[in-house]
Amino acid sequence: MTGPTTGPTTGPTPAATGPGAALDLNADLGEGFGRWRLTDDDALLQVVTSANVACGFHAGDPSTMRRVCERAAELGVRVGAQVSYRDLAGFGRRAMDVPPDELADEITYQVGALRVFARAAGTDVTYVKPHGALYNRTVADAEQAAAVVAGVLRAGGALPVLGLPGSRLLEAAERAGLPVVTEAFADRAYTAAGTLVPRRTPGAVVLDPEQVVARSVRMARDAAVTALTGEEVAVRARSLCLHGDTPGAAGLARRVRAALEAAGVRVEAFT
Repeated sequence: MTGPTTGPTTGPTPAATGPGAALDLNADLGEGFGRWRLTDDDALLQVVTSANVACGFHAGDPSTMRRVCERAAELGVRVGAQVSYRDLAGFGRRAMDVPPDELADEITYQVGALRVFARAAGTDVTYVKPHGALYNRTVADAEQAAAVVAGVLRAGGALPVLGLPGSRLLEAAERAGLPVVTEAFADRAYTAAGTLVPRRTPGAVVLDPEQVVARSVRMARDAAVTALTGEEVAVRARSLCLHGDTPGAAGLARRVRAALEAAGVRVEAFT
């Protein structure tokens, strides 16, 4: 195993690490559709500090959006718009080529739709995070990243953008004057370059709960993670993502939060 390698570093000043460090916990919520329920929204909302709410393009529907916003408001959880490509059939995980102007409009549409429900619940949309294929595309694709940012700007307000450190998305957001929030993933494997291993690659998703908990604490405390290929990678993040669609997600989220707090990490929202 080699010594530490520095992952992408573009973005805001890294969060402090070690005892007393602050870390937001975010999860993808509201990812059902109609009669189908994918995530245990109520249980996860009692653990996380930020909720990435599906806005109807990869998952979610009006009633689900309303319910999640209402419960998040009750519990003091921040509401974020989880925007994606228009891909209900593929859960937003299929590669798509969307013209930049059209993509910007679709981002604005999704943020606006969620904002109506959030405000009706007595809260508001406080950040934006792309989902799935769009998230991964905007790590390296400057044009698609700029389109996402244009859509956020059109939605109004200086909404923070949540994304991978060093991504074109966060670079574009910073240039546009939007706050940026760096993110790490508790249950996704990393490449030596500090990016996420594609889901089609064996080992891309970390399934062992013990490993997920240990990785979470190490990323918060030491700002580091071991890549799938063995290298040590710097991962400096203010928010940690816990996927809501994994089996036993709520129980795992409780274990992660308890372990972080036991390690002296302050679990609190970034907004």
